[in-house]
Amino acid sequence: MNTMPLNKTDRMRGALWGMFVGDALAMPVHWYYSIATLWQDFGQIKDYQAPKAHHPNSIMSLANTSKAGRGTQEGDIVGSVILKGKKHHWGPANRHYHQGMQAGENTLNLLCARVLLRSLNATGDYDPADFLREYISFMTEPDRHNDTYAESYHRDFFANYAKGIHPEKCAGAEGHDTASIGGLVSLPILIIASLNEGNLSTTNAQALNHQRLTHRSPSLEIYSSELSALLFHIFHDTNPNIEELACAAASRLGFPAAKVVASVRSKQSSDCDVIGGLLSSACYVDQSFPSVLYLASRYSNNFEAALIANTNVGGDNCHRGAVLGAILGSSLGFEAIPKRWIDGLIAHDELNNEIETFIKRFE
Repeated sequence: MNTMPLNKTDRMRGALWGMFVGDALAMPVHWYYSIATLWQDFGQIKDYQAPKAHHPNSIMSLANTSKAGRGTQEGDIVGSVILKGKKHHWGPANRHYHQGMQAGENTLNLLCARVLLRSLNATGDYDPADFLREYISFMTEPDRHNDTYAESYHRDFFANYAKGIHPEKCAGAEGHDTASIGGLVSLPILIIASLNEGNLSTTNAQALNHQRLTHRSPSLEIYSSELSALLFHIFHDTNPNIEELACAAASRLGFPAAKVVASVRSKQSSDCDVIGGLLSSACYVDQSFPSVLYLASRYSNNFEAALIANTNVGGDNCHRGAVLGAILGSSLGFEAIPKRWIDGLIAHDELNNEIETFIKRFE
């Protein structure tokens, strides 16, 4: 691990690559809730793998194809407006959420984070209208990506868009799964882009304004604000202590991470006793974000171990992995990320160009 003091560029590069690495590593076992089955299908995942066609815990067949949440699949927002030609994957039981994707590919929410990254690179500043144009284009044009699943917030957004509602007002009303960690994965990009303002309130306000374009969720904003504060301090503090920062954030959210980490270390407990035990491994942000903070604290000096642990406890490990990757990537720097994970990303060359352009614009 790099022991030299980290500069802003090191932290930016680490945070951005960390997001995409954390998501891609977990992709084949995204939303696995049986750890025994995860191990049976893949063993312990330490490197990129392709998903299997059969997913033992998939409930995609229960998802509503016309709007957020569960329900009928008679609607055609999925298939006609977004995910064109892919609706047939939603009907059969136990179909993998990321059907047919390759090892090292990123899931849809991280691809949408790249839409934001490219928008910032093109405009040189945050332009909500430009992002929305690019987001709508990316989601509605055929063959722009290989993923086969879209979370509730995408389906609600495009259900409203199909009704002719102005894009700035297309975010759906808060539902049972709106406040999920998938709503946080793009925010590190915007948080980092606003760091030159040197003001946490400004940074947080910009992150929340962006989030509201796709998520109308006051409960989600509590966790978004904690993520903004955590990344802000990592970049601005002279010697940021990520274990202390993560535990303090968790404590403010009602989870005693410091005590839990100390207990896990002393008893040599499994991470599954915490994520999937004390905390749910599902997407709901009141459980998933404290899970990220627990992992960031326990593995504060080991990016690789943290991301492997996150992947192998299952649940919404892709989106947790993206947020965890951003936190530890910024704290530990780019050199802490295993080179094989950087090089193994399918979109490595394009992503490298996008990240380096972003760094030049916003460092």
